[in-house]
Amino acid sequence: MTDLLVVTTTVPDEALADKIAAAAVQGRLAACAQVQGPVRSTFHWQGAVEQATEWYCHCKTTRARYPELERLIRSLHPYAVPEIIALPILAGHAAFLDWISDTLAADR
Repeated sequence: MTDLLVVTTTVPDEALADKIAAAAVQGRLAACAQVQGPVRSTFHWQGAVEQATEWYCHCKTTRARYPELERLIRSLHPYAVPEIIALPILAGHAAFLDWISDTLAADR
């Protein structure tokens, strides 16, 4: 197990997903971020089943950077209850995982 995470959020448009990705990387809250979409979401909201077209933003980060990354996403996100999920990176290509850690090292 590593101290690395993939943090994912969905937003209503590509421009906002790009904005979150750029802000996270520029602020060294994520080593990299990918934008993916559109995707079709189906969900319960306020007593009804809703559907929406959304875009994903996936950020590679560390557990130490997660709280600040979540704050950034929440500050830019238009939803009352945004999806912000952190998934642990259990294993991966060692050089890539080292690159994430090195990129986000506190002394940079």
